[in-house]
Amino acid sequence: MIRVENLSKTFVLHHQNGIHLPVLYKAELTVSAGECVVLHGHSGSGKSTLLRSLYANYLPDEGHIHIKHGDEWVDLVTTPARKVLEVRKGTIGWVSQFLRVIPRISALDVVMQPLLDLGVSKDECRAKATSLLTRLNVPERLWHLAPSTFSGGEQQRVNIARGFVVDYPILLLDEPTASLDDKNSAAVVELIDEAKARGAAIVGIFHNEAVRNRVADRLHPMGAAA
Repeated sequence: MIRVENLSKTFVLHHQNGIHLPVLYKAELTVSAGECVVLHGHSGSGKSTLLRSLYANYLPDEGHIHIKHGDEWVDLVTTPARKVLEVRKGTIGWVSQFLRVIPRISALDVVMQPLLDLGVSKDECRAKATSLLTRLNVPERLWHLAPSTFSGGEQQRVNIARGFVVDYPILLLDEPTASLDDKNSAAVVELIDEAKARGAAIVGIFHNEAVRNRVADRLHPMGAAA
């Protein structure tokens, strides 16, 4: 589902006299369907850079990121931007602890939107969204309010629901359980297990050791520019 080959990325710090900061050097990664691989390493080892590159947020200096998109393989490094958006829409889901708040849009609509964009009926979208919000312990009284009025933890759970509302073949998880209590962390772990069971390929970053050990099929060691 995912093949990363010889991936390198260096950041140029223009406000610090053009210092070059190598973060990834010839990185390799393969992830199969139904597998959860957790990126593991110290701060600055390139975990976030690799994860964001898998979502095409960063353009590597060299190398390839091959993604199984339907019946074809797409190289996110060389494919046009329009194709990247197509892959994101139906193949790659991104789940983080941060919600990009949209004013005046209800939590329920925020969660439903990715599924609506795929042409799924509104009733089916609503049913899936309400189920996820319930499982993630977001109170029903909040569903029709804008998440901009929510606490940080409530916003985080809305964002997780949005990330899991589509059955993406590939999921990228950026600290989805950070700051969550044990009950809500367990709910997220359950969603991850279900995604694996249906064949999703998952790459994640988890600083919580207990959660990491629970979800990881294997750890992928990261080292600074190594």
